Amino acid sequence: MSSELIAAVDDICRDKGIDREILLEAIEAALVSAYKKNFGSAPNVKVTLDRKNGLVQVFSQKKVVEEVKDDLLEIELSEAERLSPGIQTEDILDIEVTPADFGRIAAQNAKQLVVQRIREAERDLIYEKYIERVNEIVTGLVQRVEPRNVFFDLDKAEAILPPGEQMPGEKYKLNDRYKVYVTEVKKTTKGPQIIVSRTHPGLVKRLFEFEVPEIIRGEVIIKNISREAGSRTKISVYSDEKEIDPVGSCVGHRGTRVQRIVEELRGEKIDIIKWSDDPVDYISSALSPARVLTVLPNLDDKSAVVIVPDNQLSLAIGKEGQNARLAAKLTGWKIDIKSQTQMQLINSSISDIEQGDGDIY
Repeated sequence: MSSELIAAVDDICRDKGIDREILLEAIEAALVSAYKKNFGSAPNVKVTLDRKNGLVQVFSQKKVVEEVKDDLLEIELSEAERLSPGIQTEDILDIEVTPADFGRIAAQNAKQLVVQRIREAERDLIYEKYIERVNEIVTGLVQRVEPRNVFFDLDKAEAILPPGEQMPGEKYKLNDRYKVYVTEVKKTTKGPQIIVSRTHPGLVKRLFEFEVPEIIRGEVIIKNISREAGSRTKISVYSDEKEIDPVGSCVGHRGTRVQRIVEELRGEKIDIIKWSDDPVDYISSALSPARVLTVLPNLDDKSAVVIVPDNQLSLAIGKEGQNARLAAKLTGWKIDIKSQTQMQLINSSISDIEQGDGDIY
């Protein structure tokens, strides 16, 4: 052991970002174990590593007593005073017992320990880096594709995209780059496990934050997002500042901002809606692109009957009910959509019953 070890430790700490003192203390602990394994199992052993020149010394720590009962753990006061004048009973005296060939053994153990600690420290650094990025977007390179999971290279870290977090119909090819949303980071015996998503609504939220400076500055606020990944997303936005158009800010000049997000999501449709605290306005906007004639809200159970022109009914409901479903999730209201003709028939039936022209069961 020499100054070469200290120089190597300094290089490692600088390159890997590892705390120097933590690594040196770990080396000392490993050398204690090495000494006990090779030269005796006394519990009162201390190994010091000089932080400047790399000199290793082994000390037997003994308690100063008037009468020795265990010479492995104790030393008589008179002998202790000869070695360290002024020492008193109950003090602990360090007596150097460094074996002649301990340097060779120390070097072997230090090397093994340094490699182990580097691996542990790198794992800790990766964990600390990505635990702070939960609910954030990172860019990953497709590293390998398995029957169920997709693995991404995140620069010295590996992320897993589970089946439930993969966008329907999206094909992942080796070395393709994707923006993914970090949902969870867990510590495991093999290092940190980073779980990412392409389906989480938070991915859309973060993409808009990247593309729309007004959102970052707090001038435009994202109120809510409802998403069916790979198909359609509805996002409601709001601004307290009258001179700012929140929808226009998100769309961008000639649609450039939202188009970049659509491209990242591989063609997923995005409806940007102006949020309102008036449920009639909010529900009407949420059913875009359909045109709404009337909204009849029931504040007691947050349900609403929505009337649309006959030719807008299928558009308002959407394919397999998607448009209505996303609008309901976005607004938090139960929505029952009726065409103008359907509503007229319902009103006519009610009128007939009230006039006594209909049968009552």
